[in-house]
Amino acid sequence: MGIEEAKIKKHKKKRNRFIFRISILAVLVGATIFALVSNSRADNTIYRAGDQAPDFQLQQINENNEWETIQLSDFKGKGVMLNFWGTWCKPCEAEMPYMQSLYPEYEEKGIEIIAVSLDNTKLVVDRFIDKYDLTFPIPHDVTGEVRDLYKIGPIPSSIFINPEGEIETVVNGALTLDRLEGYLQEIQPK
Repeated sequence: MGIEEAKIKKHKKKRNRFIFRISILAVLVGATIFALVSNSRADNTIYRAGDQAPDFQLQQINENNEWETIQLSDFKGKGVMLNFWGTWCKPCEAEMPYMQSLYPEYEEKGIEIIAVSLDNTKLVVDRFIDKYDLTFPIPHDVTGEVRDLYKIGPIPSSIFINPEGEIETVVNGALTLDRLEGYLQEIQPK
């Protein structure tokens, strides 16, 4: 191979590397622009105390082993504890007996506990319900739609909603029996 051929080959390699780098840069710039546009159009609202709780619908299995719809707006006029949890979450498991022990008393006082399961399979949730004899509504958020709507990060997370449908308190992390009862008293209908 002559010197001229070597120079041409070297020049082609440089040009190919340059084209490759420009292509990679174009893809990265395109991805960045796409991410920025997507995020600007997304609903990034984080709900806080005083905000109206966004409505949602989820399915749950009832006593007759049939699917039924739970809709938050159906509980208007009641206080609502909206709890997000999963069977794999040990702190979630620890607070469930507290929720069940207070539920009958506070249900009579006009407060509903809705424990939104983030599990993917019904069987695991059903076994968990049976293990703790849970009687409050436990709808399934299989797709994560409601978790995303409320911008839930760590679980357990609980949102306490007053009878007017406004968020009173957002609590990230497990609740003790005393703290749970205090929050339930805050959302009790007058």
